[in-house]
Amino acid sequence: MNKATWRKLGLAAAAAPMMFLAACGNDDEATTDEGTAGESGEVNYGEEMNYKITGIEPGAGVVAASEQATEDYESLEGWEVVTSSSGAMATELGSAIDNEEPIIVTGWSPHWKFQKYDLKYLEDPNGVFGDAETINTMVREGLEEENPEAYAILDNFYWETADIESIMLEVSNGTAVEDAAATWIEENSDRVAEWTDGIEAVDGSEIELVYVEWDTEVASTTVVGQVLEAQGFDVKLTPLDNAVMWSAVAEGQADAMVAAWLPGTHAAQFETYGDDMVNLGENLEGAKIGFVVPSYMDIDSIEDLTAAE
Repeated sequence: MNKATWRKLGLAAAAAPMMFLAACGNDDEATTDEGTAGESGEVNYGEEMNYKITGIEPGAGVVAASEQATEDYESLEGWEVVTSSSGAMATELGSAIDNEEPIIVTGWSPHWKFQKYDLKYLEDPNGVFGDAETINTMVREGLEEENPEAYAILDNFYWETADIESIMLEVSNGTAVEDAAATWIEENSDRVAEWTDGIEAVDGSEIELVYVEWDTEVASTTVVGQVLEAQGFDVKLTPLDNAVMWSAVAEGQADAMVAAWLPGTHAAQFETYGDDMVNLGENLEGAKIGFVVPSYMDIDSIEDLTAAE
């Protein structure tokens, strides 16, 4: 089965929704465990969350889109995106879910949180977060001529959301990413064989992969690195900041990355550096960014939120 065939395969994952908590109240104002209901009966989650949206690192595409959403939606007037880190966001999300508290996070998929928790994206009628994205493989100019075997493997690399999320979940549960990747490769040998089909082994050729330290990119880069090592390459994996990752490949200081989120998340970086590297196309389809909430929250759209008074 070739790369194009894999792109046609989709794995639909659906989690059974959690039961909504029943409301209790009095004659003046009804309250629930998820938020406070005003005279209209609509739950005002903003008051419980102090009109804060839990973000990740400043400069990330999902954070920029989230900040834009606070300007574009009247329902988000007075809301603030609080930046931190991917790990801190996940910790706050888990804590809120353990206590069945309301929380809105700047989310993206694939991510292990969708395997571990029952979550949902808030609808985005204004399209601030864009449509579904792809994660693409980008390589430096000249790699195909200088290292055709590595180029071919990178060009063949393609997998599904469930694949990467299974690795990410193992890592979140305490497994070293190298061990989780090795287990996935062993259990999916037929898939890996498609990536290396017809490609001769090499003897110590050097190749450097760069990545941003998001859970998705740590998982994917580790898997590709181990596949290349098994093929005889001397592989170096280098974590970098977003912009530096792109510039390193564009300027030929690194060979490749499998971490380009397009067209939205890395739009600015692609505009700056895209013409100076080779885009091998998507290695994963159906990626998405947006506001994510626990499914027990009685809200479905960004427009259902309430502006700060």
